[in-house]
Amino acid sequence: MANSAQLRLGVNIDHVATVRNARGGMHPDPVHAANIAIAAGADGITAHLREDRRHIRDVDIARLKAELTRPLNLEMAATDEMLAIALQHRPNACCIVPERREERTTEGGLDVVGGGARLERLVGELKQAGIRVSLFIEPDAAAIEASSRMGADIVELHTGAYCERALEENSGAVAHELKRITEAARLAHAAGLEVHAGHGLTYNTVGAVAALPEMVELNIGHFLIGEAIFEGLDTSVTRMRALMDAARSGA
Repeated sequence: MANSAQLRLGVNIDHVATVRNARGGMHPDPVHAANIAIAAGADGITAHLREDRRHIRDVDIARLKAELTRPLNLEMAATDEMLAIALQHRPNACCIVPERREERTTEGGLDVVGGGARLERLVGELKQAGIRVSLFIEPDAAAIEASSRMGADIVELHTGAYCERALEENSGAVAHELKRITEAARLAHAAGLEVHAGHGLTYNTVGAVAALPEMVELNIGHFLIGEAIFEGLDTSVTRMRALMDAARSGA
């Protein structure tokens, strides 16, 4: 069984950059937001450098790597362009995610089963550079098996369907999705993979996922940045951190 005390919070600062880019200029600064999140209890910072640079920009990645006091997790598509950027900046970890230009946000897990030699090559090159590799996957056995076979260090389980069912207040569907996540976490841990989760988590949905003993890290962004408009980023991160800790301790 995984260490029940080991639960990290990674804060995704992409949408601070979204607000900045809506008007141009330098404000609000995602690096400043990252430092606020760390001071409030974040264990690491996640940033997704997309092909179209719709929020995070190359200069943001360079500044984050240079200035952060906590690990940087770079979310990236499985492309040679992103591989080159990762190898240049050497973040603590890279989470490989599916990416389509027309999507508003990541819409599902990576096709690890069909990823083939290209994905395996990217994983290998990142690991050879000393970068921990995470694959963002659906919570199912085939994806976990393929991730393990490919040599990933980590799987990040997509919690989007679980969170969507919770918004619909469909208790049966919520229980079904939570069971999928629970079983996937156990399978991944048994396969020697570090288990992370993320996408759509809120104050109301984080507890059940945080309580899973195999879970090591949760990556949360859009919700925290949205709540920061009303209560401040330090308050939203502190509150999320407290909810995660309470769930893990059984309080």
